[in-house]
Parts: sequence; C-alpha cells; structure tokens
Amino acid sequence: MRAVVQRVNYARVKVDGETVGEIQKGFLVLFGAADGDTREDADKLAAKITGLRIFDDENDKINLSLKDVGGDILCVSQFTLLADCRKGNRPSFVGAMKPDEADEMYRYFCEKCAELAGCKVERGVFGADMKVSLENDGPFTITLECREGKILL
Repeated sequence: MRAVVQRVNYARVKVDGETVGEIQKGFLVLFGAADGDTREDADKLAAKITGLRIFDDENDKINLSLKDVGGDILCVSQFTLLADCRKGNRPSFVGAMKPDEADEMYRYFCEKCAELAGCKVERGVFGADMKVSLENDGPFTITLECREGKILL
C-alpha cells in the first residue's frame, strides 16, 4: 500500500468537469493498494498519515498535526502508484490490487482516516478520469508505504 501525502492550502478533484471533492487546508492523499494488502496495512497507514506533524507552529517549526490546525483530507485513488518500472520503459501494474478489492480498500482507508483524524475526508471517484488541482504548501510532500502491517517509507 502506497500513499503520497501533500500538505496543501487547497485541493480539488473534478470528474467530467464537475467538482466531486474539495478541501481547504489539509492533506491531498494519493492512495494505491497493492495485491495482498490488508485492512491492517490500511489501519497503520491511516494512523501514520493522520498523526503526521507537518504543519508550522507559532515558531515556524513543523510540529502541528492535521487535527491541531483543523485541516481536512482529500483522498484520491491512484493505482499508478504501484507502477513497476524496473524493466523497459512501459510501466507494469500487475502488482496493483484488483479493481473491486481496491475500491473496497480505498473506501475503508478513507473511513479510517476520517475516524482517526476527526475531520472531513473528501474523495475522488474510483476508476474515473480525474483532474486534480492543488496548491502545495511548502511544497511539502511525503511518500509512505505499508506492507505486512509495517510502515516502510
């Protein structure tokens, strides 16, 4: 399971020209589930993301969490995070979770983030052609991976 977390001033996702998810200050999370990922992996990843202290405090030190600043999450499913580019120039996605299972895992992950952070979690549309826009604050971007219940990155 992989995630890219971007600290944002705002983020929005559109499908067919219509806004389906939008937040102000918070995290844009790009989420990808791999074949074999479990709910335990989703729990660990959600706990890590919602607990990240990457917002500035009154002394300009990165010390505050999403909850501390009243931020929200926009979570967008992105199977391309599981791209294997080791051979050739065309990525392979055979390691990505099958779509039906991945959609269920994505929904579970979003619900877990909302539960742990106590904030609004907006979503994209699983499997849709989405247009994501954002203002990255910093920029501040973190990549995380969870496998077998352990955070690896």
